[in-house]
Amino acid sequence: LHGALLCIQRASTAHSYASPFSASHRMSAFTLSAHALTGAVALGRATWRRRVAAAPASTRSHLVDRSGGTRRAVAPVRCVATNAGTAARAEKIDIKVPERDGTVRVRFAPSPTGNLHVGGARTALFNWLYAKNMGGKLILRVEDTDTARSTKESEDAMVRDLQWMGLNWDEGPDVGGPYGPYRQSERGAIYMQLALQLVDDGHAYPCFCTDKELTMMKEEQEAKKLPPKYTGRWSTATPEEVAEEMAKGTPCTYRFRVPAGERIEIDDMIRGKVGWDTDTLGDFVLLRSSGLPVYNFCVAVDDATMGITHVLRAEEHLPNTLRQALVYDALKFPRPIFGHMSLILAPDRSKLSKRHGATSVGQFKDQGYLRQTMINYLSLLGWNDGTEQEIYDTAELVSKFGVERINKSPAVFDVVKLNWMNGQHIRLMPQEDQVAMVGAVLVKEGLAASVDSPFTAKAVELCANGIELVQAASSEVRAILEYPLKENVEDEKMKKILDDDFGEIADAVVAGFESGDLAAAVAKGEFKGWINGVGKGLNRKGKRLFMPVRVALTGRMQGPDVGEVLGLLVAEGAPASAVLLADRIEALKAESAAWTK
Repeated sequence: LHGALLCIQRASTAHSYASPFSASHRMSAFTLSAHALTGAVALGRATWRRRVAAAPASTRSHLVDRSGGTRRAVAPVRCVATNAGTAARAEKIDIKVPERDGTVRVRFAPSPTGNLHVGGARTALFNWLYAKNMGGKLILRVEDTDTARSTKESEDAMVRDLQWMGLNWDEGPDVGGPYGPYRQSERGAIYMQLALQLVDDGHAYPCFCTDKELTMMKEEQEAKKLPPKYTGRWSTATPEEVAEEMAKGTPCTYRFRVPAGERIEIDDMIRGKVGWDTDTLGDFVLLRSSGLPVYNFCVAVDDATMGITHVLRAEEHLPNTLRQALVYDALKFPRPIFGHMSLILAPDRSKLSKRHGATSVGQFKDQGYLRQTMINYLSLLGWNDGTEQEIYDTAELVSKFGVERINKSPAVFDVVKLNWMNGQHIRLMPQEDQVAMVGAVLVKEGLAASVDSPFTAKAVELCANGIELVQAASSEVRAILEYPLKENVEDEKMKKILDDDFGEIADAVVAGFESGDLAAAVAKGEFKGWINGVGKGLNRKGKRLFMPVRVALTGRMQGPDVGEVLGLLVAEGAPASAVLLADRIEALKAESAAWTK
């Protein structure tokens, strides 16, 4: 077995992440070590029982398991493998739990099996805010032991999304740190050594149950209306029974021996006191028959050996805490302080999923949502600072964030509110940033020749106050440049304007253009003065004046200030698709039959 351990140590150290999920290299090491452990367990059991029998009572006491007041002797196994009489003895890894010096250490530990969901992004954000607020550190750990689903592409995409949000970490696969490796696929030797330690100390044992037997066990319990749990069949197996299965080459898992009659409690930062009775839990798997470690074992080992002091995660992980607490205690590792956040629900109160639209950070980024919007909005999904404030910058969030203000009620993801908030943050941007961001969209859509043209600056100024998504700027500007009078004259609302002696307004507009007064007023920025003069001449004011003038010059009943629209048409850099003032006047004349009585 020590030879197997050496193999897995070398594999973990030497294996390059160029192909991180290449199962052949990593699996072979795990499988070899698991088989070595299985192959030595009978010898280990027999040897250990002789040692236990010869040891003083004080030494034997920790090798006994409680069961309803009666203590049941168990036989921890020490496995030793030899090869042709020569022991291939490997040095143990020096596994240490970092001393706690008062520094808050939190982690975000995604599995690279898909895109970064907004729920995961909120978890990362809350951990980041807490670390920043407390002067602590955020650790990024990649939980990639699901070799069938984990991909390098998913990991890269999640890292990009986190970086786009500005959630930098202090330790992780890409930046290193004192307690790595920071990918679970590279920590196999650590898991194996600690699994052996649990076996050694009587907290774990090999289980040879087949899938069929486990299914039958579960069905029998369901028939009796009992909660399904492992019955502990192999927890008291004799050395002869174990040796017989080994001789057959029967695959085995390694299970944690759950102590009976105990209560495990945590003081959750969000939910208060939470507890579980161990009798509700059967002996659970630590290592699969393939040798790969199980999630709850890995997480407990990683959090302890990386010095994690606080675990902020979604409430769906609350049931896992019992198993993890048992592993911490058995290894004599200090438990972190837990905080379990409520789930994020869709507007229909179901779990947020793809059927509700975009759910990943990457999708929202591609749709034009701002980084600051996502941080602001996600921070309010389950947290508030006790005020009615809704718009925050990141510095404010860092200074105000605290776990005591995280609530237990589920948060609802409201796209309408997200859109509103994005519009607010667009309008809060410095003008030069607005022009650069929105201008890039206009150039891409062929609505501007360059980002730095006078036309682009004016177009952004006109549309920025009316959009919620950056991409919407293209449709807004396109609408400003068009003149859809012919298409709109049959609209019922517009007919009311046309029927109110629209002809006299149209005639005044045409006359103003032909005299040059209209163009001069636009050039001098005095359009409002010109239109007021028209109103005086026709004895019109208010809506009866401004709405028909808007229709005559823009072809529609709503939009930005008419004078600003006309100014945009003559700005340098206007696209060829723009319907200029002269063309609008000709179109206005052509539709005169619509209002001629």
